[in-house]
Amino acid sequence: MDAAITTTSRDEGTRGTEPRFRRKVKAYISLTKPRVVELLLVTTAPVMILAAQGIPNPWLVIATLVGGAMSAGSAGAFNCYIDRDIDRLMKRTKNRPLVTGELSDREALVFAWVLGLASIAWLAVFTNVVAAALSLAAIFFYVVVYTLVLKRRTEQNIIWGGIAGCFPVLIGWSAVTGSIDWAPLVLFAVVFLWTPPHYWPLSMKYRDDYRAAHVPMLAAVRARTVVGLQVVLYTWATVACSLLLVPIAGMGLVYTVTALASGGWFLYESHRLYATAIRDEEVKPMRVFHASISYLTLLFVAVGVDPLLPF
Repeated sequence: MDAAITTTSRDEGTRGTEPRFRRKVKAYISLTKPRVVELLLVTTAPVMILAAQGIPNPWLVIATLVGGAMSAGSAGAFNCYIDRDIDRLMKRTKNRPLVTGELSDREALVFAWVLGLASIAWLAVFTNVVAAALSLAAIFFYVVVYTLVLKRRTEQNIIWGGIAGCFPVLIGWSAVTGSIDWAPLVLFAVVFLWTPPHYWPLSMKYRDDYRAAHVPMLAAVRARTVVGLQVVLYTWATVACSLLLVPIAGMGLVYTVTALASGGWFLYESHRLYATAIRDEEVKPMRVFHASISYLTLLFVAVGVDPLLPF
């Protein structure tokens, strides 16, 4: 089947150099998991504003975002390469370039290494060594700790593996200050606690996929009520942690109101998911998934806007 797909891809490539080149570019972009990269960058720029207590050097912001995007893209590419066997078994990942044959395994691995090394060098040259080291740590944690060690072995995989997604907060802060402080550590904890109630609803929707691939995501090995309760508990912890930033970083009205309002909405959707699971009704986990993305986006927009206002 894989050979047939590859042959089809090659046949299509003979129709013209430009379409084939365009498909290759799209395949490489897909390999980086651009939606994940976008979400990670949402947490970077606002933290830089908070660190600078104003608008930081525009070039520094651009350099940090470019380096962060390359770093996250490299981690995503490594993940696609390592997980190519289980991606072939899951409907959710059936269009990834290593499954369709648009890219070869070698192309993906070389791309992941080049992008990762380039991201570290870029950040070291254009920001500072601290940010570069944190970028290296993020790639290592996602590729080795999460993808190679945890993902296929424990239902706790996304809890500890999610730490990799917290590093952009530290990278953004350190790019401005050259150090780490309590404020970015609080936001690091927010993203850490947010990751399970963000990802577990998605795994509820695709639980059959994970079972087919023998990946022990919590929703694939536990009842919906158990998953729903864990989502509620982690959501409460996330919202509570976000409020710690108010006294620690001296956040104002905009951040406080946003954290309470968006957090309340996130909690409502989480409790709704748990309630429907208890009543054994049809659950709609993607409502929580989308609410979690909106929550994190609003929260970090407020992190960036609040220092620019006088109240």
